[in-house]
Amino acid sequence: MKLHKILKIIAFALAIIGAIFALMIIAGDDESALSMSGNMLYIAYVILGLILVMVLLFVLKGLFAGNIKKTLMTVGAFLAIIIISYSISSGTDLDLTPFTDKGLDVNETTSKQVGAGLYTFYVLAFLAIAAMAYSGVKKIFNK
Repeated sequence: MKLHKILKIIAFALAIIGAIFALMIIAGDDESALSMSGNMLYIAYVILGLILVMVLLFVLKGLFAGNIKKTLMTVGAFLAIIIISYSISSGTDLDLTPFTDKGLDVNETTSKQVGAGLYTFYVLAFLAIAAMAYSGVKKIFNK
């Protein structure tokens, strides 16, 4: 619980600093606003890095505190969906000449990866909708 309070204080402090910098950009002239916005990008990258580290810490903490077998089975099922989606996408079902004529670097591998991403999205969206429907039906019949 102490780590949660510390992270909440850090997040609040970063929010105040961000608001101050935003007000400085709004109130400043054009030249200082450009240089300040460049500095804001660096601050945003640092904050993004901090957030990623905090998320990774909480995920690892929850992973080892909970049921690791169930977590690994879920990750394995997710990877299986990705592998199956990649294997069923062909990459050759699209005429790529309009893209290559415009100078875009689109080939069959890129097309296959996009197709795999779409298939993965469709399967995961279907599973999410099915899980919500199952939960609703189960809740109706348990009352």
